[in-house]
Amino acid sequence: MTHFLHTQADLEAGLVELIRVDPRLAPVAEKAGSFALRRREGGYPGLCAIVCGQQLSTASAAAIRDRLFKAFDPFHHDSVRAARSDKLKRLGLSNAKIKAIKEIGKAVSSGAIDLDAVGEMDADAAHALLTALHGVGPWTADIYLLFCLGHADAFPAGDLAVAEAARIALNLRKRPDPKALTKIAETWRPWRGVAAHLMWAYYHVVKRREGISLEAAGKKPAKKTKKPAKRVDAKKHWPQIKKTKSSAKKKAVTAKRARKAEGAKRAT
Repeated sequence: MTHFLHTQADLEAGLVELIRVDPRLAPVAEKAGSFALRRREGGYPGLCAIVCGQQLSTASAAAIRDRLFKAFDPFHHDSVRAARSDKLKRLGLSNAKIKAIKEIGKAVSSGAIDLDAVGEMDADAAHALLTALHGVGPWTADIYLLFCLGHADAFPAGDLAVAEAARIALNLRKRPDPKALTKIAETWRPWRGVAAHLMWAYYHVVKRREGISLEAAGKKPAKKTKKPAKRVDAKKHWPQIKKTKSSAKKKAVTAKRARKAEGAKRAT
């Protein structure tokens, strides 16, 4: 049976069931405190919004997403897939993301996938169907199932914050990779989505910072550029420079003037 997290009450009831199947999470939930259910728009717009956020900061992703949705109002797969790539590039999308949202649009238009119906499927089957789409990786698929469709068993094992929270919460020697975390989460079925929400809340408490996905963490950091030397306004400092002439230079000027005066006297 597929469970859903459509309301806050659904999340709270799911948390009770999660702790029942794994009592180790009781103190984790106590420390995390109350946390709210997070939901997003589903369908083609919802999946495209997640694709926009791949390997980007929250602020950058939001800016690109807002420009994209503003450029296509209403936001429909047919209009987006028919758009020129240079238009989409001007909105801030990379070539890879442009291809991804166009290919997803083609799949939706042809009926190859129903992005709303996948929520009714078993989590693993839905995950496999979504990741078959061009540009949709495991993390993107799980985030879509969890946040856009409210699938209670969707579990983003590739999320850095979830993995780090699990390491601390379960007292693991090292942070589990996606494969290891997926194995750990087997105990939490069919409430793995609730466990993900719990881990994000717990991470926020213990780390006090936002999490990023392992997909984003895998991106190479930008090379540091050497800052140019600070320019000095010479005119601003010119009066001080004039006042600090050496006494030797002053004596030379005085002697030169004296020689000129002596020459003029002899000429007369």
